Amino acid sequence: MFKRIGMRGYIIGGVVAVVILIAMFFFFRVAQVAPSNQKSKGVQLTSNSPGQYQTVIKDGRYLVSAARGITATSEPNTLDVKHFESSLLDLSKTHFKTGRFIFQEGQYLSADTVSDLLARKGKNNIGLNPKDNGKTDSSREPIYVQTLTEQDFMTKDGSNLKLAGMVVGVAMNSQDAYQKEQYGTTYYQDISDDARIAYGKKIAPELIKQIRAQKGVGKNVPIVLAMYKNAPGDSLAPGNFYAQATSRSGNHLSSWSSINEKSIVLPKEASSSSSLGDDENNSFTNFKNDVANFFPNIAGATAVANYKSNKLSSMNVTVTTQFYSQTEINSFAEYVASSALKFLPTSVPIRIVIQTSNEMQAILVKDSDAKSFTTTIL
Repeated sequence: MFKRIGMRGYIIGGVVAVVILIAMFFFFRVAQVAPSNQKSKGVQLTSNSPGQYQTVIKDGRYLVSAARGITATSEPNTLDVKHFESSLLDLSKTHFKTGRFIFQEGQYLSADTVSDLLARKGKNNIGLNPKDNGKTDSSREPIYVQTLTEQDFMTKDGSNLKLAGMVVGVAMNSQDAYQKEQYGTTYYQDISDDARIAYGKKIAPELIKQIRAQKGVGKNVPIVLAMYKNAPGDSLAPGNFYAQATSRSGNHLSSWSSINEKSIVLPKEASSSSSLGDDENNSFTNFKNDVANFFPNIAGATAVANYKSNKLSSMNVTVTTQFYSQTEINSFAEYVASSALKFLPTSVPIRIVIQTSNEMQAILVKDSDAKSFTTTIL
């Protein structure tokens, strides 16, 4: 029943691994690891990097999550995979400062435990999703909880590390896909905002209880729950975090607070009544027209603009075109970089993917306030 999506959520014409690695570098910016002896044993840390966490190395290897990539069903929108994790890390930084805490991929919720938590509730299990009522229409009980991601924050305790806090992201579905029979037609059931929010609050205390039941998680370790709304499968923009609450001790949760995040697609639809993104839409339209005038084979350009508290926080641009030679790719990438510096916002991170209909050709990335793009030709 459970799917391990891992990297394959980003397969675009077979070029997947490179995209994920570069995207993670852009948003996560893991500090570089100092050269290490392969015979190194025990726990080591990556070097310091301003504004970023030190991370945990064990026996010379990066310590990966114990339950990464587990979902209740196939991921409805692949854009949510990276955005969920990178946005969760940004949120974590507001609770656990990078200069005081060490980041560790989730180690306390095992793969089996996460699988059990994402299951439907049964007589003798800990499933967070509702019991199947057997219906195959809009009255069925949907899968609400799609996936969980644990992030651990450690402090030094002599030569060891001690768990000082946790952030657990809970991705909630806004749409559930299902089949009335195996290999049959796929149907989609929309989940209203009210139903999703209410169900998330309902299962939160049970989730906290199960987290605290794991070996090594003390009763007074602060645990932040961050609730994320997955985008529908056909959305061109990812979802967003919408609420958070903290358990300081035991199974008690603080009052929920709202998280004001939103992602919109550029160019905006003419029918859009929201003024959010109007300035960015104008600048992106100028960028798109400039690039199209330079290269006759451009098929289209879109962007996803991400906002926090109604302020632009990052932008991801996709330019689709057709190339016939390596020199065309190089020239076009160079021109796109110069045009982006001229027209696109300068104060936020920007990632630009240049692709044909079936493969990636180049990736351009720029940090906040950087004066140039770093270009990788694939």
